[in-house]
Amino acid sequence: MKKYAITVAGGGSTFTPGIALMLLKESHRFPIRKIHFYDNDAQRQETIAKACKIYFEENAPDVEFGYSTDPKTAFTDVDFVMAHIRVGKYKMREYDEKIPLKYGVVGQETCGPGGIAYGMRSIGGILEILDYMEKYSPNAWMLNYSNPAAIVAEATRRLRPKSKILNICDMPIDLEEKMAYMVGLKSRKEMDVGYYGLNHFGWWHKIYDKKTGKDLMPEIKKHMAKNGFGDGISPTNQHVDDSWKETFVKAKDVFAVDPTTIPNTYLKYYLFPDYVVKHSDINYTRANMVMDNREKFVFGICRDIIAKGTSKGFNFEADAHASYIVDLACAIAENTREKMLLIVPNDGTIVNFDPTAMVEVPCIVGSNGYERIVQGAIPLFQKALMEQQVGVEKLAVEAWIEGSYQKLWQAMTLSKIVPSAEIAKLILDDMIKVNKDFWPELK
Repeated sequence: MKKYAITVAGGGSTFTPGIALMLLKESHRFPIRKIHFYDNDAQRQETIAKACKIYFEENAPDVEFGYSTDPKTAFTDVDFVMAHIRVGKYKMREYDEKIPLKYGVVGQETCGPGGIAYGMRSIGGILEILDYMEKYSPNAWMLNYSNPAAIVAEATRRLRPKSKILNICDMPIDLEEKMAYMVGLKSRKEMDVGYYGLNHFGWWHKIYDKKTGKDLMPEIKKHMAKNGFGDGISPTNQHVDDSWKETFVKAKDVFAVDPTTIPNTYLKYYLFPDYVVKHSDINYTRANMVMDNREKFVFGICRDIIAKGTSKGFNFEADAHASYIVDLACAIAENTREKMLLIVPNDGTIVNFDPTAMVEVPCIVGSNGYERIVQGAIPLFQKALMEQQVGVEKLAVEAWIEGSYQKLWQAMTLSKIVPSAEIAKLILDDMIKVNKDFWPELK
């Protein structure tokens, strides 16, 4: 069986150790010969990578491990690039959340003005990594799960249409696991689903037991009406923090808006923005929570491992939640023809929707890429919401390409989260000031 070489782009991320260990854990079905980290922040990456190097030496000495800030070193002789970058890191996420809240608008890293701002930073970084991969390993595939995936996917569709890149998100996978738990199944892989939407903006319209063919939607709907996704939090998943628990339970209200489908949790930001703002603290947002908790925890473990020279006895674990990335790599490498949700050009998958829109739909994945599974026509409510949001994403990408202030103002104005063009302009002008080192110059 062939062994594969992986570069993880975003080597300084707190999620990188879990992904690297998950690759090792799944090596029985996806054999690894080399894992390399790449980041443009040498100091941040070094802490993560040195700890991982010790772990690899102790647990997988046959796997070549390395890390670099040099693109040629990082992207040469690679089969897959797994990209999860955050341009501007958590400091910029803090601005993404706090500037909109200053004007009474939802502050969220992938939705509304915050998501647009983050997207404007991410486009250049993703294109840069994609170009490095194509230059040094032209036969490699890029598996991108960098946020905001919708804007990044639209940018790659426009600017790198022939590139071997697959855009994917883990949120639907997490929610499918919760739904599987609700109906007594061991895994989401025991379900066959129909789904349509945009990234962080979609709905399940059919869910069946893959083995028996039983329609699972009625039972799941009962749970959703009672407690949202809260009933799907299993005993093994109790570490979920309070803000996420609230989001999972709030899905009850999102579901009530259209009880014929099961919604993605992120729709709460679009359908209940007043509720979200009311329950937000402008002085302490999600970015602050992550910096005070996950950041300190993961880097603390890494520093302890480096100081002691061993990973034994430390809470250094594979991120089982990220196994979908291995599923995707396996599907391409071994032609498993697995059904997965991808963010792809619509091209008739949703028959009554813009063919150029980057939609999130089930696809069959194999060594030659993906084949979309037609979802048919969608209801007016979802179609209208999606058309508005697609307009936001397309205008944001056009603003990046053209350096257009006007189009970025239009993108923010069009967002359902933003109440007026006046508020959109105030947010945009503040965003421009803090993003001057990351955005193209706008005229």
